[in-house]
Amino acid sequence: MPNYPHPIILQALELLACEIRHTDTLTSPDAVKDYLRLKLAPMQREVFAVLFLDCQHRVIEYEELFQGTLTQTSVYPREVVRAALMHNAAAVILAHNHPSGSATPSRADELLTQTLKQALALVDVRVLDHLVVTTGECLSMAEHGLM
Repeated sequence: MPNYPHPIILQALELLACEIRHTDTLTSPDAVKDYLRLKLAPMQREVFAVLFLDCQHRVIEYEELFQGTLTQTSVYPREVVRAALMHNAAAVILAHNHPSGSATPSRADELLTQTLKQALALVDVRVLDHLVVTTGECLSMAEHGLM
C-alpha cells in the first residue's frame, strides 16, 4: 500500500490510471517516468510492476506483479510472460522501486532485465525499458545503455 498522507491523493491516482487506460496520455518517456514515480515511489517495500502496451505503445494496463521486502523482491519470468499474454501486449515497460532511495540499478536488476527480454521475445513481446524508481528520481535503464 502506498504511503500517501491523504486519501484524496489515492483517489487522484485512480482517476489518472483510468484516464491513462482510455487515452494516449503516456506519450513521452517523461510522462511514463512521472506516472511510475506516482505509483511506486511511496511504496515501503520493493514492488515490481509492468506497463502492458499495445502495438502502438498505448497503455493496456498497469499491474504490480510482485512485492518483496525493503531491499528485494523475487520476480518470476514465467509469470511476467503469462501476464503479457493475458493482456495481449505487444510491448512492456518494466519498473520497480528502490525504497532505499538509490536509483542505481544493481547487477541483479541488469540480469533480470536481460532474462525478461529473452523470455518475452519468445512470445514476440518487446521490452522497451526498465525503470528504477525512488522518491527523488526515476532512472531509465534504456537511456543509460543498460538494456
